[in-house]
Amino acid sequence: MFVITADQIDSRVNADRVAAELERINAAHRDELALPADRTAGDELQALTEDAATTLALALELTRSRAFHVGIGIGAVREPLPEATREASGPAFFAARDAATRAKKSGIRLAIQWQGQPQADSKRADDAESLLALLLIVRERRSDAGWELFDLLAAGLTQADAAARLGISAPAASARAKAANIKAELAALPGLTRLLEQTDLVTRQEH
Repeated sequence: MFVITADQIDSRVNADRVAAELERINAAHRDELALPADRTAGDELQALTEDAATTLALALELTRSRAFHVGIGIGAVREPLPEATREASGPAFFAARDAATRAKKSGIRLAIQWQGQPQADSKRADDAESLLALLLIVRERRSDAGWELFDLLAAGLTQADAAARLGISAPAASARAKAANIKAELAALPGLTRLLEQTDLVTRQEH
């Protein structure tokens, strides 16, 4: 299982972002969550899912806002699940908490931690974190115009349709996509998802 723990940055001086993120996450990812995402402390939210792609999507969404330190924990959870995420427990939750703490010292504001026995699978989680760090660095450098195009392509539009929607020429859209490294990101997502899946698979085999 995957647990995402996100702590709002500078919550004492900034307006609360948790409520809006919870509403967005539960609306966009309702079917992929094991339980509804929940507020676990004043400035913290947690989400629980069995789906690696959803885990990666949540991590990218939360880090894009630059408002959260994000920890991904991979491991077992105590069953049966309770009615609310904030009442759940288990190694994956402890790993997510440790990862969120470590993310506070990271320039990319994200960390991944695996909770289990074989050292090889801990290294697999480290590999996923390193590769995701590269992707986050690319995303940090993306301009507003690049994000505008990215969101349309991620929503399923072709580059030609996105160009028409933005009122720019096809060559301009191509140049914008290249500058924003959009194709590189979209190509990297399946591999990162598989790496997370493989790490979680060992947890399932142990239990």
